[in-house]
Amino acid sequence: MGRGKLRIYLGSAPGVGKTYAMLSEAHRRVERGTDCVVAFVEHHGRTRTEVMLHGLEQVTRAEVEYRGSVFQEMDVDAVLRRAPAVALVDELAHTNVPGSRNTKRWQDVEELLAAGIDVVSTVNIQHLESLGDVVESITGVRQRETVPDEMVRRADQIELVDMSPQALRRRMAHGNIYKPDKVDAALSNYFRPGNLTALRELALLWVADRADEYLQEYRGEHNIRSTWQARERIVVGLTGGPEGRTLIRRAARLAEKGAGGEVLAVYIARSDGLTAASPKELALQRTLVEDLGGTFHHVIGDDIPAALLEFARGVNATQIVLGSSRRKTWQYMFGPGVGATVARESGPDLDVHIVTHEEVAKGRGLPVARGARLGRSRVVWGWLIGVGGPALLALALTNVDSDLGLANDMLLFLSLIVAAALVGGLLPALASAAFGSLLLNYYFTPPLHLWTVADPKNIVAIAIFVGVAVSVASVVDLAARRTHQAARLRAESEILSFLAGSVLRGETTLEALLERVRETFAMDSVALLERASDTEPWTCAGSVGPQPLGRPEDADVDMPVGDHMALALSGRVLPAEDRRVLAAFAAQAAVVLDRQRLRSEADQARSLAEGNRIRTALLAAVSHDLRTPLAGIKASVSSLRSEDVEWSPEDQAELLAGIEEGADRLDHLVGNLLDMSRLQTGTVTPLIREIDLDEVVPLALVGVPDPELSVDLDVPESLPMVSVDKGLLERAVANIVENAVKYSPPDEPVLVAASALGDRVELRVVDRGPGVPDEAKDRIFAPFQRYGDAPRGAGVGLGLAVARGFAEAMGGTLTAEDTPGGGLTMVLTLRAAHADRAPLTTLDQPLIRTTAQRGRSA
Repeated sequence: MGRGKLRIYLGSAPGVGKTYAMLSEAHRRVERGTDCVVAFVEHHGRTRTEVMLHGLEQVTRAEVEYRGSVFQEMDVDAVLRRAPAVALVDELAHTNVPGSRNTKRWQDVEELLAAGIDVVSTVNIQHLESLGDVVESITGVRQRETVPDEMVRRADQIELVDMSPQALRRRMAHGNIYKPDKVDAALSNYFRPGNLTALRELALLWVADRADEYLQEYRGEHNIRSTWQARERIVVGLTGGPEGRTLIRRAARLAEKGAGGEVLAVYIARSDGLTAASPKELALQRTLVEDLGGTFHHVIGDDIPAALLEFARGVNATQIVLGSSRRKTWQYMFGPGVGATVARESGPDLDVHIVTHEEVAKGRGLPVARGARLGRSRVVWGWLIGVGGPALLALALTNVDSDLGLANDMLLFLSLIVAAALVGGLLPALASAAFGSLLLNYYFTPPLHLWTVADPKNIVAIAIFVGVAVSVASVVDLAARRTHQAARLRAESEILSFLAGSVLRGETTLEALLERVRETFAMDSVALLERASDTEPWTCAGSVGPQPLGRPEDADVDMPVGDHMALALSGRVLPAEDRRVLAAFAAQAAVVLDRQRLRSEADQARSLAEGNRIRTALLAAVSHDLRTPLAGIKASVSSLRSEDVEWSPEDQAELLAGIEEGADRLDHLVGNLLDMSRLQTGTVTPLIREIDLDEVVPLALVGVPDPELSVDLDVPESLPMVSVDKGLLERAVANIVENAVKYSPPDEPVLVAASALGDRVELRVVDRGPGVPDEAKDRIFAPFQRYGDAPRGAGVGLGLAVARGFAEAMGGTLTAEDTPGGGLTMVLTLRAAHADRAPLTTLDQPLIRTTAQRGRSA
């Protein structure tokens, strides 16, 4: 009996309808006459799923006793005895109760498949083993139940069950997924829109990659070389020239026109390693294509059109983007060019775009080969070997009686020519070839000691000797030049790559950059000089090394940067070829200096603007919000002191209560003003220590009116301790709760609940007020801001600003979210003191208990 087939319904999140889809497939198969049974399906109390089980044969489950309780698991033996054609097995990643036949349910499925039974199963994307860390970083929940990726990948069919985050949250809010007591907690934590969107993207990408694998396997099995345009893949052919950036941007625009477009930039180098490409330009193009979401590839190939087409077909590309040729008109006599060849041989399955650019017909700009920097001593030794060596060799051979023959004599002279080329370069080798041919003619070619040659064969031999000598000398010298060029270009590319990367990322300060210049060129000191005009004296904007220079005229090397800035170096004189890299350093130094000054000016402007705004708002607050309680206090005191009216004890008590209320409001307003002043000046220094949250939150509710009726408190004692400043936390919580009570309806108490989430502890303050639109959620945390139609005198708008400032000072965060069903939820996130003490939550254990626990307020 052959192995059974596995079909998996892959869900992007719990509740999208995997089990329902699996049961619908089972009904379709039963209607077609297929022997299909339910091996294990859990409906979790969902009515619609439970209804789908009607009419399907269910195999009796096995009961397993563990720690005094009885659990139900799939009975693998019963399914094997029943031997159906198809078995439905829900929750592939489930962990069986200890004492079961296998540890994991996917191992049970493996047994069924090995017995020839087809299996239809379900799994969520967050349960894949390889995505555990990614899912935890998104949701904050570590999935304990996982299934190996290979198990899912080997499935014969994978069907994605997807749903938009908004639709899934509506399904959750209607009670179609979890029980009502878990809905609010789930919507506020795991089922946030951002979490669901990220999980959905993970599922889509994983299935898309699997589809690509299926497609590649099929194309390989059927030896299909033509392109199947399932997805727009655009290959950009790069030459290392300046037009490459234009081509990359053009390809990116083409990819954006279709969903899922992909850009692959490829540079094809010859196998001999010789190239006219600029390493700096290639590095910039690599960075550009990666910034645009594409990939960069380096391919070796002597036949560039063939290699480019082979690469494009290998990645199943649909389009190729090439630039118009930079060759001049007369250069087309050597061939049609890469673009024309690729367009001719691409076939009907590949579209070739030839993009014009500014470098068209300007020539390739091949670098002129520079001689190797051999040094004076090597050149002298080269001339000595090239000229003195043949003379000494001729003298030695004429004094030896044995006749070696003309061929051996030529080889000996040729060896000297090669040595001269290796040591001194081309000119000493050419001189050696000419001088050696004369010596061979005079001393070793009959008639001897005459400048004539009697035998025509010897004339040919000498001519061949000269030709071979010149060729060998040229090749040896060219190899030396190329070796030097390669080493130099490698060094330059490394330097420029580091320079560009560090500066573009903003990691380099001016002093660090100048120090890099000093180390690169082995200088004593480096200074960046500038002046306001041609008549003004030079000033030093930055320097490194001892005794920095004050004028460019005093430097060993100076590199102008614009009209009024220069880079001055002292220590030694640089060769001309090093000035190209130095010019790049100088330009980047000017950019870094401008960036630092702009950043400083922006910080100053921001500080001044913030100060002006706060002063304006403070004056407005003092002019009204502080005068209102003062006016009430003044009126009450004046009334009590009035001799014209005799106040009853009840009236006196009411006036005194008004005075006390006004004084409390003043104290609260002044306290918030002082706190905001401390935050603005950076003088808040939290004293961080470990403390239990249930010790602080009740104290923060003391100032809340009638806390027993207006606040529901749910702070479990089992929560891990948090690392906070007790005073700052108490003040922050008090401001948040007071703000929530102010906007919540009188008959709807504010819920203050806490929960552990990974290495964090979240305190949620949930009100049922009018709520705040998304675009205003950040503005409510700005100082002196009151949202909507908040009445004057209700505060100066500093409570939430102070609360967020205190939270961030303690290393936490304060954010605003919508309350499911209407209202606003403030989420205060704090660092857990010992993350290992926090129990990991699962979807079956809601992060917040929504059941009110009255009577625990202060």
